Amino acid sequence: MKILHTSDLHLGRQFNGISLDEDHDAILDQIVRAVIDHSIDALIIAGDIFDRASPPATAIRKFNGFLEQIAMNTDAAVIMIAGNHDSGDRIASMSIMTDKTRAHIRGTIIPNETPLILNDEHGLVAFTGLPFSYEYAARECFEDENLQTPEDVLSAQISSARANIPQDARWVLIAHAFVSGAHDSDEECSLTRVGGIETVRPEVFEGAHYVALGHLHRPQSVGADHIRYSGAPLAFGFDEANSQKSMSMIELDRNGISKVENIPFLPIREVRVLKGKHAELLLVEPSRDFIKAILTDGTPVIDAMKRLRDIFPNVCDLTYERNEKSPDTKSFTGGPTAAASPTDVINSFLQTIRTDPLNEAEHNIIANVLLDIQQGEDAA
Repeated sequence: MKILHTSDLHLGRQFNGISLDEDHDAILDQIVRAVIDHSIDALIIAGDIFDRASPPATAIRKFNGFLEQIAMNTDAAVIMIAGNHDSGDRIASMSIMTDKTRAHIRGTIIPNETPLILNDEHGLVAFTGLPFSYEYAARECFEDENLQTPEDVLSAQISSARANIPQDARWVLIAHAFVSGAHDSDEECSLTRVGGIETVRPEVFEGAHYVALGHLHRPQSVGADHIRYSGAPLAFGFDEANSQKSMSMIELDRNGISKVENIPFLPIREVRVLKGKHAELLLVEPSRDFIKAILTDGTPVIDAMKRLRDIFPNVCDLTYERNEKSPDTKSFTGGPTAAASPTDVINSFLQTIRTDPLNEAEHNIIANVLLDIQQGEDAA
């Protein structure tokens, strides 16, 4: 059986106030093409389908069109779950009138998870989707006030699901979590309250033949070869500049995983960091890529950003090497998360006050103001 594992599409997201609609169109087309070209039996999307609980209408239409292409042009089953960025109820609504023999869509936590069962020449393969849930919802669902951490929640879900797996079936688990030992990036949101332990141990997945994870944006296995993040299809921050994004194709034989292949994504705009004197960067080949410029000039350059935008219309950040801080050593074992960006703080405040997140125009205003502040500090 061939499985294509993807996650963290974050449809509706912007990059420093710049729309990613065109970029997401290309990525979704590549997923459809991979399903067709590789005769995929099951497509997994392990959460964070949308970038926020109330995504823009364009993102919803985009995803609906993608699912329609999968349904009409392939025979693949679709297994997808809600992540921490998604509205569980929105994702759950997609399952109401679907073909239950071909689609397993899990949006909200339930006390008795049943799998989607597929067959191949070796027998049964059971797919269990475990939607992301915060502790308070899990306590109500399982009537257990002792569920205090993401690991407690996931353990309760897995215990419930394990009871419904047919004997001798190979078991594929889909979850959205931060597994201990994995490497994160700057763009993931914490899965728990401030100061809480958000990581889960790989041991909680005992018994599964493959664990398809979402949440972390870097493709990687963690704890064991069969516990894997596909990573996000696009880079959403400059800490992932020049990184290769991919989807994971998994082949199962009678005993479990027989092959893992990374199928690279080909983004229409890369995320890059350029370093050098301002005059040197102006000689670089023009590009629509997302650019962070680090200038090595000894003195501030007049209209530095404006002149760079003539060559790189999507230059997003400009700093001077003398002002760049050494990267902090990051802990990947559940320590405190990095401080939120100013944009994230403003977005959270507005969602609290008016319920709606920042729109594109507001994102652009904030990005420009922050850029003016940065340039003022650089010139000081």
